[in-house]
Amino acid sequence: MKKHIPNLLTLGNLLSGTIATIFAVEGDFVFAGLFVVLGIIFDFLDGFVARILKVSGELGKQLDSLADMVTSGVVPGIIMFQLLKNRTEEIGDFSSDLNLQHYLPYLGLLLTLAACYRLAKFNIDTRQSDSFIGLPTPAMSLFVISLPLIVAYSNYSIITDLVQNNYFLITVTLILTYLMNAELPLFSLKFKDYSFKNNVMKYFFLITAIVLIIILKYISIPLIIVFYVLLSVISNYQVKRKL
Repeated sequence: MKKHIPNLLTLGNLLSGTIATIFAVEGDFVFAGLFVVLGIIFDFLDGFVARILKVSGELGKQLDSLADMVTSGVVPGIIMFQLLKNRTEEIGDFSSDLNLQHYLPYLGLLLTLAACYRLAKFNIDTRQSDSFIGLPTPAMSLFVISLPLIVAYSNYSIITDLVQNNYFLITVTLILTYLMNAELPLFSLKFKDYSFKNNVMKYFFLITAIVLIIILKYISIPLIIVFYVLLSVISNYQVKRKL
């Protein structure tokens, strides 16, 4: 019976992602974001429970990626599509000379395609058991779902104007698409032990992330993702210097 517990949690991720998809299509980004976060929590718990119960298997690995494809692949693609669509309709004349305004929102679906490719590659890449190569899809998903929440709840007009700018949204889409499949080593938050000595960088990241969330709320989410990438790059550079 215990071997099915992680898979049930994975299905919780899939269910959350499916519900988030419905809300995203309807333009309800708040509830879409909440269910994406819930799905990512399930995604963390299924692996955590599988390691504790020592019931990891190939079925769970494949099921996990299929669930992630919805929660952290389909949903962020739809949200970016909706954000670009809303902005294009509001300003109307964006790229009108090239008749691109009706097709521009579909660029958001690059996130879905890149997430699918990354998840498939992750399943056969033996180098990613203890760390990541390329930005994990849940991190990308959190970045994207934070954007409409920043617009809805931020009091800083300069930030909301930036987030609603089509050029910014396109740039974010292209960068995230690249990062997911880049040969860029990134640290994982998996702990082999919980000693501070062996996990200095992980604890530093978590503490910094918590402080940013308390101070900046939704605005902190994309900053935390950027900080995560930069911290990994710095760590990789230091390791190479020691070699």
